[in-house]
Amino acid sequence: MLPASPELQELCTIVSRAIGGLDDLELSLNKFTGSLTSSLVTQVIDSCKSEAPTRRLLRFFSWCHKNLDYGLKDKDYNYGIRVFAEKKDHTAMHILLSDLVKTGRAMEAQTFGLVAQALVKLGREDEALGLFKNLSTYKCPQDGHTVTSIVNALCSRGHAKRAEGVVWHHRDKIAGIEPCIYKSLLYGWSVQENVKEERRIIKEMKSAGIMPDLFCYNTFLRSLCMKNLKCNPSGLVPEALNVMIEMKTYRIFPNSISYNILLSCLGRTRRVKESCNILETMKKTGCSPDWVSYYLVARVLYLSGRFGKGNKMVDEMLAEGLQPNCKFYYDLIGILVGNERPYYALELFERMKASSLGGYGPVYDVLIPKFCRGGDFEKGRELWDEAMAMGVTLRCSSDLLDPSITEVFKPTRNEEKLSLIDCAKAKDQEKVKKKMGKTKKTKKKMTERKVKKKMTKREVKKKIKKVKKEKKKSAAT
Repeated sequence: MLPASPELQELCTIVSRAIGGLDDLELSLNKFTGSLTSSLVTQVIDSCKSEAPTRRLLRFFSWCHKNLDYGLKDKDYNYGIRVFAEKKDHTAMHILLSDLVKTGRAMEAQTFGLVAQALVKLGREDEALGLFKNLSTYKCPQDGHTVTSIVNALCSRGHAKRAEGVVWHHRDKIAGIEPCIYKSLLYGWSVQENVKEERRIIKEMKSAGIMPDLFCYNTFLRSLCMKNLKCNPSGLVPEALNVMIEMKTYRIFPNSISYNILLSCLGRTRRVKESCNILETMKKTGCSPDWVSYYLVARVLYLSGRFGKGNKMVDEMLAEGLQPNCKFYYDLIGILVGNERPYYALELFERMKASSLGGYGPVYDVLIPKFCRGGDFEKGRELWDEAMAMGVTLRCSSDLLDPSITEVFKPTRNEEKLSLIDCAKAKDQEKVKKKMGKTKKTKKKMTERKVKKKMTKREVKKKIKKVKKEKKKSAAT
């Protein structure tokens, strides 16, 4: 690589300087005595785009425009616009696009693609479409490349309906690139998880003589599984397998990505048995599982408390000769530690060390505090010495190894359960007592009522007897 010229170094120092405002920047640029060329402007922007703020780059470009005027070429303007598009600076893009039109320069198709992508990401899809409709103002042709660019930009954020409108009005310009357009539309509808519209796009492709490939079916399968995950979890496996059968009828064989989409959704719903069955189905159908497949199954096994089976799954993966990355072990060890299974995590860590992956520091930082706070200071000391012997830099403190400093965590989960059970029993007993008390009171009331009823009957009989005696006496007289 050639050493930078003194002019380039001086300008880069001025533009990247953090001290002073934009006016100070321009004053410093006015003191520049070297020869300013078009290529030098591009080199400065390229060197400073990762360090200097976009406003300083914009002021530098405006200063170059004043000093060079027509010395700047179309490619310099296009390069500046692309840099601001990558940085998603809408104001800087707008200013340079206006200068591009005022100076009568032409915008390249590649520049339009990046600008459209940036505008859609900023939520300005209307502005992106307006720019596409007025490409003649920017001396940029509306050809297959620009149509593909605007369609890709819109579909990347799920604006598939608007993208279809562009395709409908420019069908004559997409001849020969229909497969690419259909894939973009399919992806656009998948962002919305609109399975119905995706199925329509696949049917249109077939009717147009374009056979959907593995990417199309995997895109459709992903949105189908995600929709079932939210609305119909029981339909995950049957509907996904139906799609895979349809793929095979067109000689498109599902790959590990296809099955991993299904395994990921099954793991989210904790479908352990179905996950293991899908892994076996992959082996039987000749689709070799990758380490991601084994990871998804082992993960759901660990999360559901099947720790021994999870370790066997990892052993099976290693026996197949598959070597995962560090994140595989980080995630699974984190799950085991979180589920209070540090010794299972230690076994998995031994497998990681046997594969010589490296990057053991984060694992030691998790395991050492876990063992020490669990009261196993010997294991914590053993792991600490092992890390020191390997030259691993640890973030955890050595104070963890001191029992007089580290507070041992005593699990109170069982005691809490017992107390909750006692509380529940006490509440039940109180309820029973209240009910018994209520029944006794009601019985007393009932007996009192009956007694009252009996007394009234006796009184009535006595009155009747008295009346009869009185009648006899009156008859005798």
